[in-house]
Amino acid sequence: MSHHSIQHHGADMFEGTAVWQPWEWILTSFLAGLILLYWTAAAVSNRRHRIWPAHRYVCWIAGLTCIGLSLAGPLARLAPANFPVHMLGHLLLGMLGPLLIAFSAPLTLLLRSIPVPFARRISRLLRSKPVHFIAHPLVATLLNIGGLWTLYTTGLFTAMHHSLILHIAVHFHVFAAGYLFTVSLIYVDVVPYRRSFRLRAFILIIAMAGHGILSKYLYAHPPDGVPFEQAKLGGMLMYYGGDAVDLVLVLWMCMQWYRSSRPRPASFHPISD
Repeated sequence: MSHHSIQHHGADMFEGTAVWQPWEWILTSFLAGLILLYWTAAAVSNRRHRIWPAHRYVCWIAGLTCIGLSLAGPLARLAPANFPVHMLGHLLLGMLGPLLIAFSAPLTLLLRSIPVPFARRISRLLRSKPVHFIAHPLVATLLNIGGLWTLYTTGLFTAMHHSLILHIAVHFHVFAAGYLFTVSLIYVDVVPYRRSFRLRAFILIIAMAGHGILSKYLYAHPPDGVPFEQAKLGGMLMYYGGDAVDLVLVLWMCMQWYRSSRPRPASFHPISD
């Protein structure tokens, strides 16, 4: 498919760029509802437990904002016909947004704000074998990085511009896989199964390499219908933007590793005569 045909079809899928479409209002209202729900859950939690940290509110709102910007509004409308803009949306939806939401610890807040019987049911679900499998860092990495390789090196990138259902499915996978990947590597929220720092660090290195190689591959081998100059800009944005988010993961993991391994100060007991 030529670039012009992708551009034409992208215009068809996101027509009416000057006026918001009904689904954009629905999405925005849904995200606003999630912000209100988070705020309400925090208010309930504050009556039972310690005050919920202010920075978690900021992370939740910022994370949902990243999702909203990538799926609705000018950025989302330009993405089908502009590969660098598409890649910016990918970074917001699949990397920065999931990272910010992970730092907002929504599962912890949920368990603190609901009745104990329901919290126990959710805890049992989190300890189930399917969750144990899918939350393994290696599986999460395969879903995340493998999904990106599938998107950009097969006909999927072109096909999703022809099908609204496929378009939605791809974007849902990008976010879900990005969030699962993030929470499987850095433990900020509730984690029923903890893996060693060495394993997670090794998998993070592999994931960073896979993401970096893909960005360089796109730099030289654009997806069908993407002009070479746009592919170069998109590949560079994917490389450097991905590195910036990965750096946060590395620093946070190193900080957790240091805190868990540093010797605890011995208690001081004065010696009496």
